[in-house]
Amino acid sequence: MMRSMYSGISGIRAHQIKMDVVANNIANVNTVGYKASRVTFQEVLNQTIQPAFASDGSSIGGINAQQIGLGVSVGAIDVMHIPSGVQRTDRAFDVSISGDGFFMVTDGTDEFFTRAGNFYMDESGALVTHSGHRVCNEYGDPIEFDPAEYTDLSIDKGGNIKGIDSSGNVEIIDTLGIAKFTNPQGLVKEGNNLFRETPNCGDREVGIPGEPGFSTLIPSSLEMSSVDLSQEFTDMIIAQRGFQANARVITTSNDLLQELAGIIR
Repeated sequence: MMRSMYSGISGIRAHQIKMDVVANNIANVNTVGYKASRVTFQEVLNQTIQPAFASDGSSIGGINAQQIGLGVSVGAIDVMHIPSGVQRTDRAFDVSISGDGFFMVTDGTDEFFTRAGNFYMDESGALVTHSGHRVCNEYGDPIEFDPAEYTDLSIDKGGNIKGIDSSGNVEIIDTLGIAKFTNPQGLVKEGNNLFRETPNCGDREVGIPGEPGFSTLIPSSLEMSSVDLSQEFTDMIIAQRGFQANARVITTSNDLLQELAGIIR
């Protein structure tokens, strides 16, 4: 009975974590460039009551092991880097990636990566994210120029930042860089729609949008959240039912202990 209680507690904890992840996904259903997460469970230790035995060659055959499981734990919380919808905005500095890859940004000390392409021009002429991180070109250098020298600024599908100079000519001012990883699920979320590289990301490739092996950009658009509300509501119901079932295991085990205490008295 004590084993069943501890198994029920582990189930409650695991389903609470699943509910936390589902709640965060639903909260970010309209977050630009957000990638939904999912929870997978795994069983924990098993107590072997009787080991397995092979046949001794007589009339007695082999015997399988007898084990009692000791609950469940969270196996993984994965970020699902899957394609999501694109919304047209008709804004010059809004841009989305049509396939794999991330924009590179920096705070002057550390590098970060993002799928959210809602960029702005600050007072110094730097292209920045909504949180003030500077957007980088293919060399990892922050993009910065004097916007007063150009008119009709825009970003094309090749990541080129274009503007019309004082002579009326179209000039390529700089080019956005994008980065790809062997294992993008190895990135960790840092908040503000940013990811940080970890040793498990594998090799990083940096290039220009549209080059061989690199995705093109979709100008004047934003990548929307990858959250599927129908899936999240289904997962929420499953998490709720799992929580209730494990809570019932605890109350039932408690009733059995009360019965046992009554017999002793």
